[in-house]
Amino acid sequence: MDAIYAEMDKEDWQAGQLDTAYRFLGAHLMDAGTHFAVWAPAAYSVSVVGPFNDWDGRDHRMKKHEGTGIWTVFVPKVDERTLYKYELKTAKDATPFLKTDPYARAMELRPKTASLVYDLDRYSWSDEQWMAERDKRQSFRNPISIYEVHLPSWKRKEDNEYLTYRELANELIPYVKEMAFTHIELMPITEYPHDPSWGYQVMGYFTPTSRLGTPKDFMYFIDQCHKHGIGVIMDWVPGHFPKDEHGLQMFDGTPLYEYADPKKREQKEWGTNIFDYGKPGVQNFLLSNARFWCEKFHIDGFRVDAVASMLYLDYSKNAGEWSPNKHGGNEHLEAIQFLKDFNTIIHREFPGILTFAEESTSWPGMTTPVHHGGIGFDYKWNMGWMNDTLAYFKKGARERAEAPNKITFPMMYNYSENFVLPLSHDEVVHLKKPLVRKGTGSESQQFANLRLLFTYMYGHPGKKLLFMGGEFAETSEWSEDRELHWSLMDQERHQGIQQLVKQLNVLYRYEPAMHQFDRSADGFEWIELGEKTPSVFAFLRKAEDPSDHLLFVFNFSDRKIADYSLGPFLGVQYRTIFNSDSHFYGGENGGGHYGNMEEQYIWLSSFSALILKPERKMSGNENYL
Repeated sequence: MDAIYAEMDKEDWQAGQLDTAYRFLGAHLMDAGTHFAVWAPAAYSVSVVGPFNDWDGRDHRMKKHEGTGIWTVFVPKVDERTLYKYELKTAKDATPFLKTDPYARAMELRPKTASLVYDLDRYSWSDEQWMAERDKRQSFRNPISIYEVHLPSWKRKEDNEYLTYRELANELIPYVKEMAFTHIELMPITEYPHDPSWGYQVMGYFTPTSRLGTPKDFMYFIDQCHKHGIGVIMDWVPGHFPKDEHGLQMFDGTPLYEYADPKKREQKEWGTNIFDYGKPGVQNFLLSNARFWCEKFHIDGFRVDAVASMLYLDYSKNAGEWSPNKHGGNEHLEAIQFLKDFNTIIHREFPGILTFAEESTSWPGMTTPVHHGGIGFDYKWNMGWMNDTLAYFKKGARERAEAPNKITFPMMYNYSENFVLPLSHDEVVHLKKPLVRKGTGSESQQFANLRLLFTYMYGHPGKKLLFMGGEFAETSEWSEDRELHWSLMDQERHQGIQQLVKQLNVLYRYEPAMHQFDRSADGFEWIELGEKTPSVFAFLRKAEDPSDHLLFVFNFSDRKIADYSLGPFLGVQYRTIFNSDSHFYGGENGGGHYGNMEEQYIWLSSFSALILKPERKMSGNENYL
């Protein structure tokens, strides 16, 4: 009954290029039972145990295949949802120990740790149209506006229990569609033991967390997202794994998945182990894991977590705590090659899928194709833009006048990479305050600043990402142990922020100037740099059709700006298509545009922004405030 193993390409396995390893390892349901396969080259013996043998390792001993270090066995009459683990021994008389299956398709609800036999091929997908159009929908010239979500804490039931995947499909998807986001990004959905890790300490790399339902329930959630035209990006964590005894650590009694070198093994910042990217078996595990989510779950993109921690051997380590590479440098050569292989395989096998690097340094070529010498990601999170922008918004009105470079500097490197502008979960936890509280001043000024911040983000070149709760001005830091404070939506100010984000998403989708030329200097032009008129900035966003250009004007000061001249644009009649200070968004309705082609002026309220467009006959999609 080793037909499954017999079909495996042994040369690809030994070369670390078997990106289909999940088809051969793990538990595979067959007509008369289940075939099990696990990689444990240093083990003396391996058995599969479960209720079918009273968890007794003397039964169902596995056969070792020399050359690959893979153990296999077929167990009759083992059906779907049967619990199991692997029992391993390092020597004949050694004490046996239990491990969960690294390739398990399902796991028990924490704190239990057993794997479950599960067949993923019995789900019937209905997203053919989305899959056929995905490459076009997710092209660089199209809008990408991402709603980042931690599913267990977005919304909960009255007893504080989690919504299931299917319940989330009924509530979250209509909300995201109504808000006009194009994508949902899920914080790690793979199985994890510790709730406060938010999913970033992954235990089951091939398993959607059982907290919210079954793998088929998660398939249904993604299927429904696609049915409603919403892409799904998942956080992926190939940089490190937790040290739980039942997991990958010392899997066969030796450092199998992690480095043997103690100076390379531990990721001190998170108390986790670092994958040994030089081992073929580890490469197969991670590369096939990425392919698995694309093939089996129709995932539309990966946001790769903590890429900087993978690029540098000395990341978060002091002198003497790390081992240099063969050239004496701090570059993590094996991890760099792994990231290149990951991007190469994903883009080759699944055209249209997007990869995003959360990378906080200035490592060059992050979004340059691999065949041109880069790492191969489609996008990089623009952490520089995020840090400069939030630092600027935290300043008092007078201090802002002295720091215009916080607004202008990001455009100096804007075309060095393909960027996403992230206002993510990391910026609203650990005493960093929610977005609405980052601005100074009175309550009304804080809300005005938030409206200004969002308008600035949507106007700036780059794709957009906003963490849940920001879109209605959540007033508390995010916590994974409760839902967002949806009761705030009873207040007009919060309703106004929500409407503003929705309208910005609509604008972003239908105004080509806001997304066509993100990657080209032809799409942007500074008009005002915050110096001539302190804290007032203006720029043009351009499109293929010159008449589709937009003029963005921002007043980051606490002064009202009267009679701001549009002298440079004589001969073009403008109209206001968006005012962040509109009553509709909770503002005071101060600000606007007047005059004819020969003499035009605008006025702005404090902490506000206007978007103007050349006058022409309006299309049906331009019903903006």
